[in-house]
Amino acid sequence: MAMTVASSSSVAVMIPRVSSTQCSTVPYLPPLPPRSFGRSSFTVPLKLVSGNGLQKVELMKTRASSSDETSTSIDTNELFNDLKEKWDGLENKTTVVVYGGGAIVAVWLSSILVGAINSVPLLPKVMELVGLGYTGWFVYRYLLFKSSRKELAEDIDSLKKKIAGTE
Repeated sequence: MAMTVASSSSVAVMIPRVSSTQCSTVPYLPPLPPRSFGRSSFTVPLKLVSGNGLQKVELMKTRASSSDETSTSIDTNELFNDLKEKWDGLENKTTVVVYGGGAIVAVWLSSILVGAINSVPLLPKVMELVGLGYTGWFVYRYLLFKSSRKELAEDIDSLKKKIAGTE
């Protein structure tokens, strides 16, 4: 087996040449033990070729602390008590139930409508083009220039006042 040496000013690289009649074999590597991706630790192994063997290097190891778990936990009893207090504080419960049911039915019907539109061959792409065109117009009309951004902010503030009933 002949060796080719390439050199530069400070680095020498040795590249082995393999003739077409010889085959090199990959050494047997035992299977890795199964990893559990629990909360205790997470390790990403990387195998580097060093000399004749392979070495395992751990790049990242993180450990979840118990303080993180307790700080993000939600007290379900407190949540249910808050919801129960708010529900008991409502005067017109039937209106809330009707609006909630109507919202669920509206989402269900809109998903059916979107599915029907999506099944028509060219219509989804046309709708994407319409959406992109409207987005471009909106950016040009309201976001590109400083005066139009002020106008948009004023329109949003007036809409907030109308919804809140302060206007």
